[in-house]
Amino acid sequence: MRSRKVITTVVLGLVCSVSLFARTGEDVYEEICAKCHIAYIAEDKIEQNFSEYSNTMLKLKAPPVSQIALAMKQKLRNPDLNDKINRLEVSAFIADYIIYPDRKKSILDPKISKYFPTMPSLKGKISPEDIEIISNFAYDFDPKAYAKKSVANLPFEKVLQKAQREDKIILIEAVAPHCRYCKKMQEETLVEPSIVAALKKDFITLTVDVSKDELPLDLNVHMTPSFFFIFPHKGSDKVKIKRIPGAWSKEDFLDILNESVLAKKNK
Repeated sequence: MRSRKVITTVVLGLVCSVSLFARTGEDVYEEICAKCHIAYIAEDKIEQNFSEYSNTMLKLKAPPVSQIALAMKQKLRNPDLNDKINRLEVSAFIADYIIYPDRKKSILDPKISKYFPTMPSLKGKISPEDIEIISNFAYDFDPKAYAKKSVANLPFEKVLQKAQREDKIILIEAVAPHCRYCKKMQEETLVEPSIVAALKKDFITLTVDVSKDELPLDLNVHMTPSFFFIFPHKGSDKVKIKRIPGAWSKEDFLDILNESVLAKKNK
């Protein structure tokens, strides 16, 4: 394995040329990282997702960029060093980690990192220039800027586009913090392997805490949990919506999912 010293030398050679790149941090993030890493989720939701729901509320595949940026700020930035040196340290860490990933190198809280598998190596899949760009993107990440354009877990427009592109159904789960039936669904039904497999195959899921966030499409709830099945039309903003309130057993909820898939095929 290459030493951090070697990777730091590579990063140093890139610093002077960053301004020459037309690609932005958001460009590289969307192209390479967004498949797994959501850019921003509010800290209280992150805390709730892991402490109360063991990642079954948000079902994150990888830590959000906002969480990684916070961990880097707490563990890698040295207030006694200038910005340039701190930026190099962060770049060296990211370069080393994404090329030679190892759980032992993680800077995340172990209570969070345990929910994620070790990422695959990006060796040969990302250029040194893009490594530098994404490093600066993470270093300069501003949660407040992303909070302003965040709707629930992801901007619904992007969720809709993704569903249209992948020909999937959007499933919105409306929950509330003190709803024991929400927690029951999260801990007993939604974690069942057959449910997880069905959701992964045909659905894009979105969890909304209705005590803090508004539901998209002017939807509203009278009880939690409530599930909204959104059937997008390709090439159009028009959608068909089906509402299913209440908590369900594994067998009943799997039937609901299968009926929704069948309804989509027959529409």
